[in-house]
Amino acid sequence: MLEPKVKISRRGVERLQGGHLWIYRADVEQAPPALEAGDVVALVDGRGRFLAKAFWSARSKIALRVVTRDEEPVDEAFFAGRLSAAIALRERTFGDERFLRLVHGEADLLPGLVVDRYGDVAVLQTLVPATDRRKAFLADLVANALSLRSVVERNDVRVRELEGLTQTKGVLRGPDPGPIEYREGEVRMRVDLLAGQKTGTFLDQRENHLRAGEYARGRCLDCFSYTGGFALQLARRAERVTAVEMQPSPSVLLRENALLNRAENLEVVEANAFDYLRDRSEEEPAFDLVVLDPPAFAKNKESLPAARRGYKEVNLRAIQVLRPGGILVTSSCSYHLSEAALEELVLDAANDAGRRIQLLERRGAGRDHPVLLGVPETRYLKCLVLRVA
Repeated sequence: MLEPKVKISRRGVERLQGGHLWIYRADVEQAPPALEAGDVVALVDGRGRFLAKAFWSARSKIALRVVTRDEEPVDEAFFAGRLSAAIALRERTFGDERFLRLVHGEADLLPGLVVDRYGDVAVLQTLVPATDRRKAFLADLVANALSLRSVVERNDVRVRELEGLTQTKGVLRGPDPGPIEYREGEVRMRVDLLAGQKTGTFLDQRENHLRAGEYARGRCLDCFSYTGGFALQLARRAERVTAVEMQPSPSVLLRENALLNRAENLEVVEANAFDYLRDRSEEEPAFDLVVLDPPAFAKNKESLPAARRGYKEVNLRAIQVLRPGGILVTSSCSYHLSEAALEELVLDAANDAGRRIQLLERRGAGRDHPVLLGVPETRYLKCLVLRVA
């Protein structure tokens, strides 16, 4: 079966040649009127030469998402092959690890599809019409490939609305898994896959949780703690850890996770992290390590100026509460705030605090969240490890 052809502009062709997988609607020069959201189409240039095959979106500004540059059928066997390749990469990188991201959308050449594995349960996000139309097949494919007990969907994300899709969540295959337990190194964590953030928790920070724990000593502070991914790693080495979380439900789970790990040196404070840091900054510096893992302040380019002010404020207060020689682990999951911009505002914050600061590590999302070169949107998480000199 020949796919309908969509002609794209010279600018769109150059974008593809640069390695990106997205073509914006402004670069679509000609498309059949009968195209439906989620159709697979063949991209051609002004001379009609084949370029790639892509998913068509009828509503989004991103009209086309490339799935292959070869003239091959995009059928069930195609998806099975891409899933197999993604699983093989994780097995090569992590061995028999059972708690990790299996499919990272564009970075695994499966645009609009996220699959996270939590033991014998997988969580799917089908974020564009093409993957949403194939949701039942994809759930079966993942369940069979990994012999899973359950597959659930966490499609309660606003980005789907840009595609004309509704928000939804629930069980796709097998029984309701209920709350489950997973491990990050030696730390045990409980998570509710249908109620937690993202697909249940923040798997992208898993390796950074472990790394931060290696720096822990003395008195540590974890802000925006959620259910304790950083705090529980810090508690394994620190004398005392304060975990600050504003939301009641995660705070309850954080306390349960502390009990599960017998972390008697971990104190949970239900408070706004900005307020807590401001109050502590008026006292003598008391912490040997501070973690900042705030939500994305910059959801889009328009919100970036306000986001920069927020990031600078929280980093300023964190630097002020650190003792000399203290470690700051600071993160941003805002794609629109670059790593260079994050470093710049941390420097501005240090200068305002009258402190000198050393950069020890630049980190990002874990290796199960690969970055596809040419698609900078796949590199969204920044994590800096710094020392107050």
